[in-house]
Amino acid sequence: MSTLSVPAQQNAALHAAPVLDVVIPVHNEEVALERSVRRVLEHLATLPWPSRVTIADNASTDRTSEIARRLSHEHSRVRAVHLAEKGRGRALHRVWGASDADVLVYMDVDLSTDLDALLPLVAPLISGHSDLAIGSRLAPAARVERGMQREVISRGYNLILRGALRVGFSDAQCGFKAIRREAAEELLPLVEDQGWFFDTELLTVAERAGLRIYEVPVDWVDDPDSRVDLVRTAYLDLCGVCRLGANLARGRLPLREVGERLGRISEETGSGRIGMQAAMFVVVGVLSTLAYALLYLGLRQVVAPVEANLLALLTTAVANTAANRRFSFGVRGRRDAWRHQVQGLLVFAVGLACTTAAILLLPDGVAPAVEIVVLTVTNLVVTVLRFVAMRWWIFARRAG
Repeated sequence: MSTLSVPAQQNAALHAAPVLDVVIPVHNEEVALERSVRRVLEHLATLPWPSRVTIADNASTDRTSEIARRLSHEHSRVRAVHLAEKGRGRALHRVWGASDADVLVYMDVDLSTDLDALLPLVAPLISGHSDLAIGSRLAPAARVERGMQREVISRGYNLILRGALRVGFSDAQCGFKAIRREAAEELLPLVEDQGWFFDTELLTVAERAGLRIYEVPVDWVDDPDSRVDLVRTAYLDLCGVCRLGANLARGRLPLREVGERLGRISEETGSGRIGMQAAMFVVVGVLSTLAYALLYLGLRQVVAPVEANLLALLTTAVANTAANRRFSFGVRGRRDAWRHQVQGLLVFAVGLACTTAAILLLPDGVAPAVEIVVLTVTNLVVTVLRFVAMRWWIFARRAG
């Protein structure tokens, strides 16, 4: 059996696919680029895995592209990629999508995040424990030095994400993230944004697909020379939140399929954790209760209380099941739709029995307003029972 010579072995190792591909997106960074790349290379040399640094030049008009090419010629583990258009998301789409590394990393060129966090960032991905990892400046153990304006904007933005998109990760925009290549192959086609919202969209889609996101507290020092337009970035991010929220609400993303292909499927895939499901269920429930009250008051003018309650509850029950099916539990398509409605009607029958009993227990001649109060309270109790039934019976994921 033939064996490779030492130079041949070294040459094969040199051209083997790296475990880590650290991408640094840049635009007009001729001052900081070379110093930062050399620091990253020095740090990567202390890690036990083969690695590469990829400089993703986003349409720079200064000497950034020239410096990137020179560094790629000087260092065998540095690659330079030039893009004709700006956009951090565009750069990561391009470079991550073409990379042959097992774990894809990106970090800002200013190296605001201490590089000592790189090992704990990538280790859970290399081991296969997690699919994505993010540096968090908002984790309890993080140490951050930055101005009050950026602190308020960062915390406010993440509060908006938790409220609007019901996410669980703590810091969407820290420029220090990593992803397994197979996860990137599944997620990148689903991420539309080409700019700063790319990070948020990627993480949100990953979380909704049931992927594991690992958070690393980081030491982070604000770059006083940052040229990010905070007002414009905030506006575009809010537009991105609205667009992504609408896509999620309408079930336009194949989240469950992604989770299945990556082996991360669970009963919560596509709709989020129980807290997220409950939040949307409450919204649907409030709207259903209001619709029920209006219908009951209208019908009460022409029919008896029991009949008015039956018609109002039946109408809102069908709509409630359909709304929760789509928005709270992330079930799309026509499959099992009739079964879900039949099960929903069985739950409706229980609710009808409870509310009918409440009406029959009322004394004769009571005012309609009192009826509404009693029925509303009863419906709130029935609503809790409906959520339990929907989560663990009607929309419970079934094997196979």
